[in-house]
Amino acid sequence: MSDPQDRFDFIALGDIVTDAFIRITHASVHRDQGDPEEKLCVENGAKVPYESVKVVSAVGNSPNAAVASARLGLRTALVADLGDDDNGRECLAQLERQGVNTHFVTVHPGKKTNYHYVLWFRDDRTILIKHEEYPYKLPDIGTPKWIYLSSMGENSVPYHHEIAAYLALHPEVKLAFQPGTFQIKLGTDVLRGIYDHTEVFFCNVEEARLILKGDTSPREELAKKISALGPKIAVVTDGPRGAFAYDGTDTWFMPPYPDPAPPFERTGAGDAFSSTFTAALALGKTVPEALRWAPINSMSVVQKVGAQEGLLSRENLEEFLKNAPAEYAVKKVG
Repeated sequence: MSDPQDRFDFIALGDIVTDAFIRITHASVHRDQGDPEEKLCVENGAKVPYESVKVVSAVGNSPNAAVASARLGLRTALVADLGDDDNGRECLAQLERQGVNTHFVTVHPGKKTNYHYVLWFRDDRTILIKHEEYPYKLPDIGTPKWIYLSSMGENSVPYHHEIAAYLALHPEVKLAFQPGTFQIKLGTDVLRGIYDHTEVFFCNVEEARLILKGDTSPREELAKKISALGPKIAVVTDGPRGAFAYDGTDTWFMPPYPDPAPPFERTGAGDAFSSTFTAALALGKTVPEALRWAPINSMSVVQKVGAQEGLLSRENLEEFLKNAPAEYAVKKVG
């Protein structure tokens, strides 16, 4: 990428996967006393019927972000690893259909492509995950305006250090970090180089409390505490209860965009929010403006199956924004 004309607006880094959505109806949800987590329950040892299966290719936090960015008009690429199997070939084809440049996607002979099973019950999902082990390596990506980093496998610690070293050498490249489960588990000390170079950070309330080692502060204080770990801007989402953003000076609250119909399936709502917020910043929007953009894509995504079908073009998103109700407004809360 020596040609400056090849500079990308947005390059997403992270694992790519094929999701098989298995819709089930013969199940229940329980929460044990004192346990904050709900449990999806099916009869053990039984033949559990399912309603349908839908296979969705080229998904995962970072691929979802790349597709969102491309649809919003940014020149976008993905850095990811695939196996040389049919699933990998379909992932590549799907990315190209969505306008995402695949030059930095590495195909590994003899490896399988990540494949997850999504148990879809009512409007929520439980995902059975398995990350294949790839020899992660950062390609020569030049100097994109933004890098978006998210979920990777457990053998990726050296890769994170490589990314941090790249960012130290290229301070003009801005980083958006939406950590996955393993990245949260690693902790801030192991990923110090990433946190220190993060322009904007995303997590939900539960993840924020984990990152902050059990902090029980009111949710409106969490973004400021996350920012104290290194990120210049921190965004903490709380599902249908809205989102908070701290920009180094002020804390802002944004309610969700009203759903046109009850949510159909919630996969990818967080990815849509985070990537749309980042894309808005890349397009020159302020933090309050980005907060108004992000919930619209989340609202649209949960009306469809999977994380990408509902992602909007910039024209469609701005139409929703123009028709937003008066109560859809950013409020300064700190």
